[in-house]
Amino acid sequence: MRISDLLDLDELRLTLLTGDPAREFTTVHITDLPEPGRYLSGGELVLTGLMWRHEPEDSARFVAALAEAGVAALGAGAALLGHVPADLVAACRAAGLPLVEVPTEVSFRTLAERVVPRLAGDVRDALGRHRRLVAAIAEGADLRELFELTAAELGVTGAVLSASGEVLVGAADDPPRLARAYLTAPRLPARVGGVTLFAVGRGHRAAGWALACDGDLLSRADLGYELAACVGLERSRMEEGRRVERRLAEQLIVAALAESDAAELNARLRTCGIDAAQPYAIVNATALRAGATRGPDPATLGGQVVEELLGREVVAAAGADGAVAVVPLRERTAADLAGRLRAGAEVLAVLPDTRLCVGVSGALTGAAAVKGGVEEAGHARRLAEARSGGVVTSDEIYTHALLLATVPGDVRRSFTARLLSPLLGYDRKHQSELVRTLGVFLDCAGSWNACAEQLHVHVNTVRYRIRRIEELTGRNLSTMADRVDFFLALRDTGTPPSR
Repeated sequence: MRISDLLDLDELRLTLLTGDPAREFTTVHITDLPEPGRYLSGGELVLTGLMWRHEPEDSARFVAALAEAGVAALGAGAALLGHVPADLVAACRAAGLPLVEVPTEVSFRTLAERVVPRLAGDVRDALGRHRRLVAAIAEGADLRELFELTAAELGVTGAVLSASGEVLVGAADDPPRLARAYLTAPRLPARVGGVTLFAVGRGHRAAGWALACDGDLLSRADLGYELAACVGLERSRMEEGRRVERRLAEQLIVAALAESDAAELNARLRTCGIDAAQPYAIVNATALRAGATRGPDPATLGGQVVEELLGREVVAAAGADGAVAVVPLRERTAADLAGRLRAGAEVLAVLPDTRLCVGVSGALTGAAAVKGGVEEAGHARRLAEARSGGVVTSDEIYTHALLLATVPGDVRRSFTARLLSPLLGYDRKHQSELVRTLGVFLDCAGSWNACAEQLHVHVNTVRYRIRRIEELTGRNLSTMADRVDFFLALRDTGTPPSR
């Protein structure tokens, strides 16, 4: 039932103070608890006598709890104060929650008695559709079939889009434009040209789906809400199956960082759908939200966004240092992968107060390369964060001119001197070759044997020198971050070798 239908009941003499009269509610809930969220499931018309309000600040807290629970509308009784206070109106307006004033002479019981029979009729219709949907799901219908079935039942045409503008089902003109409108709309549903946009589910828009219905459905928003709910049901079902895949990916990353034996790592890589000889890349992502205190953390949201940008072909395991995805390359290069991520990130860039930061490793093969790839992608992501967002590839980590271009010369010289002085001093005193060994070691991508061959020394000599370098500088050359610091310091002094 829509709020407008409720307002049409003349004997109730209700007044809409703010909000969309086309908003639909599915049940009525009466409460005067100051924190009612735990007792709400979403879609309710909440009726309250304002007994919880002791000061104006209480209104914002009460409305925030309703909005978080997904309540459809609020009905406020005027009996206690003789009016609905302005602070409650302002809080509902800010939250986009319809607010209806219930006059003193109308009891909540009377209102509920008039509404419930009408809701029952709506419920019967909905149950009929629900039974048909359940039957379709039981028969193995996919998202496209469910969308087409429900859209036909409701007499609606349109499409479902990802936040980056990918058409998931249906048909739409200029999907990127619709995606940007979905991302930037102050509230949904919203009219965009000849289309009405609805949100699918209640997740963050950066990783969300938009329902684009042809025509103006603002006056019949219940149709759009119902179709969006159907799509959301199928998305939730798909999400359940992906949770197991995320756990498997997380177990692979944890085992790789712990340097587990090769057999175990290869077995875990295969459980993630990648053979030992198949090339892959590591993606690390965060989505930073300025001033956010609620909702998903940067790693979780970043992982959700990456999964969407890559067409839900991969999963991303969220951890303390971003979300990590192991992405099979399948006839494409790491540069192709980065290009696809950049194209989606450009659309998402219009989203206010959200910065997507993505790092992409180079092409890798074999489970033994996972650890290095994770470090590489993580460092690239941190560089993206330093640039205020975007997609950074592993190639850019080693482009010292790019990294140092924005750093003042005196700062670079101070950094280089502080990092390399212990080694230069040691070499002068002992006539040793720690700095040269460091350069060759980095140029050999950390390979002990390759470094020993180039220096014409035993591999144990290389190991001793690297250990001495770490002792003198307090750095760890097994980490990508410290390797990059040394790499940049050497090149800022003009010390060979070149990469």
